[in-house]
Amino acid sequence: MTKVLVIADIKQGVLKSSTAQLLSKAKAIGAEAAVVAMGDNIGSLVPDLAKAGSSTQYIADDPGLKLFSAGPFASCVVNAAKQFGADLIWFGFSESGKAVAPRVAAQLNAACATDITDVKLQDGGIEVIRPAITNKVLQRVAVPGGQLVAVVRAGAFEATEDVTGSENMVKLPPPAADLKAVIRQIVSEESGEIDLGDAGVVVSVGRGVRDQAGIDLVKGLADDLKAGLGSTRAMVDAGLMPHYKQVGQTGKIVAPSLYMAIGISGAIQHLAGMKGSKVILAVNKDPEAPIFNAADYGIVGDLFEVVPILRQEIKKLRG
Repeated sequence: MTKVLVIADIKQGVLKSSTAQLLSKAKAIGAEAAVVAMGDNIGSLVPDLAKAGSSTQYIADDPGLKLFSAGPFASCVVNAAKQFGADLIWFGFSESGKAVAPRVAAQLNAACATDITDVKLQDGGIEVIRPAITNKVLQRVAVPGGQLVAVVRAGAFEATEDVTGSENMVKLPPPAADLKAVIRQIVSEESGEIDLGDAGVVVSVGRGVRDQAGIDLVKGLADDLKAGLGSTRAMVDAGLMPHYKQVGQTGKIVAPSLYMAIGISGAIQHLAGMKGSKVILAVNKDPEAPIFNAADYGIVGDLFEVVPILRQEIKKLRG
């Protein structure tokens, strides 16, 4: 039986939804699924990891793993992969996953594929699907044999409620410290903000909002929906939005249930970061804006008139 090792994505002691999505996909293709989790004081997550679909939980719990460091984290994954005999090693789409995956592949002498959207087992080998050339084509990449380390695109797989696992915790020894790099501090997003990668609803602003007043208007809509607030690169380059809010080819890849593009023209680089959204709503005063080609619903109008109406209707629906 094919064995899949999923790397748990943990942020501030909380298990992110991508872990359950990857474990569900592993079960869907008929594989045996295990998970490896790294951090400080994370033993309490074992029941959640089992419930998400893992049959074995490899736990590296050590104060030295409180702050992310690619070298030590890669050592833990390699240790777990060897113990489990993993054929496939899956990382969620995160900065840490993209940093660790190639290190793990190099240490295991395994193939490595990033940004994959599907996996198929056939003829004794593995085939993965990944978009390329800004989503213009889909590549079919065959791995005839051996191990494959992969980074899965955000939202590519869905978690299923009927997936279950069993508790079987295996403790991993703490890895050696990375002598080449010392992590002093991790600067995170403002407290209380919704992480775009986890948000069920994302509201993004583009050049059409003009200035800070326009951003504040749209942020009110995002707050009403308890949504993450995103941005195009143009707004970041203009100094109006921070880089960690950028959605697109050179920013974050998101796949929420609802994506609202406010004042966004729809450059192909931005579309690459949000086309996986389940439903896309666009608001733009230009009826020929490319964003409408990707949208499920479109409102042609001045966002400064449309957004207040949307906020009023949302408040009415919520009584």
